[in-house]
Amino acid sequence: MSIELKVPSVGESITEVVLSKWVAQPGERVQKEQTLVVIETDKVTVELPSPADGVLTKVLKGDGAKAAVGELIGLLEAGAAPQVAAAPKAATPKAAASTA
Repeated sequence: MSIELKVPSVGESITEVVLSKWVAQPGERVQKEQTLVVIETDKVTVELPSPADGVLTKVLKGDGAKAAVGELIGLLEAGAAPQVAAAPKAATPKAAASTA
C-alpha cells in the first residue's frame, strides 16, 4: 500500500517550509517512526517520521527545496522489501576450439 508523505503543519502562521535534508533515500527500507526528512522554518526544525514500516519509493522534492504545508513530498510503500538491483550474470568463458 502506497502512503503519501505530506508536509505537516508546524505552526499556526507557517505556510511554507524548507526540506533541509532527506535522511532516507529512495529504495531504502525504513521503520515506523524513523526520520525520513528534516524540515526547517524560520522558527523551528522538525523531523518527519515514517508513518509505517516500508520502503521510501519516491522523493518528489529534494534537499533545499521549498514546500507548502500539506504538499506531497514523497511516497512510501508500506511493508515492501527494498528494491535491489539483480546482479548481472557472469559470462561463461567459451572453451577454445582444439584443432590438433
